[in-house]
Amino acid sequence: MAIQQTFAIIKPDAVASGHTGQILGIIEKAGFRVRGMKMARLSRQQAEAFYEIHRERPFFTGLVAFMTEGPVVVLVLEREDAIKHWREVMGATNPAQAADGTIRKKFAKNIERNAVHGSDAPETAAVEIPFFFNMAELL
Repeated sequence: MAIQQTFAIIKPDAVASGHTGQILGIIEKAGFRVRGMKMARLSRQQAEAFYEIHRERPFFTGLVAFMTEGPVVVLVLEREDAIKHWREVMGATNPAQAADGTIRKKFAKNIERNAVHGSDAPETAAVEIPFFFNMAELL
């Protein structure tokens, strides 16, 4: 497998609950290199643009409200097969269905407040990474 980058967000619920450091520790233990990281407070416009793909879904308004309620930590992670591995480390979207030891099983409150986000495909990562980072910010 080739080295790959993926995009991740530590969402407002996990940041507000003080789990950022623990999640970063899990990321490093899973063999990821952090290539970019910053804390941000998303505006409504940014959240709507980032989640544009979900605009017609019934949960869109709630998702935008949630993602703008507090700071997030955005990350670019790198390792072999990064997208697949990050999704495994995150766990299922619904924490009730997430495997033991995954981030969502440990820290998510429910399917809507599920602690972390990750790109689901190389094409998605290629859009999500430059949404928050320019090339000069990635080490």
